Amino acid sequence: MLEYVVYRISVLLPTLLAVSLAVFLVLHLVPGDPARNAAGPDATEEDIELIREHYGLDQPLWKQYGIWIGKVAQGDLGESFRSRRPVLDEIVRRMPATMQLAGSAMLFAVLLGVSLGVVASMRPNTWIDDAVNAFSALGISVPVFFLGLLLMLLFAATLQWLPPSGRGTPAHLILPMVTLGLPYVATFARVSRSTMLEVLSEDYIRTARAKGIPWRTVVWRHGLVNASVPLVTLLGVYFGRLLGGAVIVETIFAWPGLGRYMVDGITQRDLHVVQGCILFFATAIVLVNMVVDLLYSVLDPRISRS
Repeated sequence: MLEYVVYRISVLLPTLLAVSLAVFLVLHLVPGDPARNAAGPDATEEDIELIREHYGLDQPLWKQYGIWIGKVAQGDLGESFRSRRPVLDEIVRRMPATMQLAGSAMLFAVLLGVSLGVVASMRPNTWIDDAVNAFSALGISVPVFFLGLLLMLLFAATLQWLPPSGRGTPAHLILPMVTLGLPYVATFARVSRSTMLEVLSEDYIRTARAKGIPWRTVVWRHGLVNASVPLVTLLGVYFGRLLGGAVIVETIFAWPGLGRYMVDGITQRDLHVVQGCILFFATAIVLVNMVVDLLYSVLDPRISRS
């Protein structure tokens, strides 16, 4: 186990280095002048040149990347072109909001999606199964931005049950959490249903039922545990998509997290902000996938032995 952890950590650094290089090149090849955007419309050419020189934008690309990655290795992600604040400080300040939104949305998706999938697998080819399948198809099909605006219109503007935007009380979390997590509820429901149908047809399930163990106990204690490996895989795969969806959801609901911060950086051509946020997201995704791989051995001892 320890050797595997060391191996995954050794793979982590080259992966993040490749991500940082790709992001750096893409952002610098996009048309536009970051120094001119940072200076504002009323700035003179001398002001723009001073900004370009201050941030090293007048250097060759290979040298700019070398300076930036060297600072990153020291824990310095640079400073924002617009606010002049350190990007790392802003990421640390906004990270709890994004983690709260992403974590609650994933928990919402897993609990509701797995419950629906298990219930559907216990009643196959019934109206309950058909309803879960219809809900899953609808949840996967509706775009996140449209779902967010629809929920905001219904529960905030029309019914006035929930606040439309911002962060402060638990009520502010409900709409963005549901918006971000609902498509994944549908995915977890479909996957858990198909996996449970396969598991419930196994011989050990029939043996457990023949021993007189209650059906619900067989399903939730024996069946679900053995069907959990594909669901844990989904956790790792969809965590990255969840962070990508958080960028949109945070913008819609004015949620003060990293996603909104990165969108502002993109619109303002703030290179250090965008590079820092993407590097943080990439690090989080790689670490979550490593944790998911380690969970396999906990859920299935055969994987640990192999």
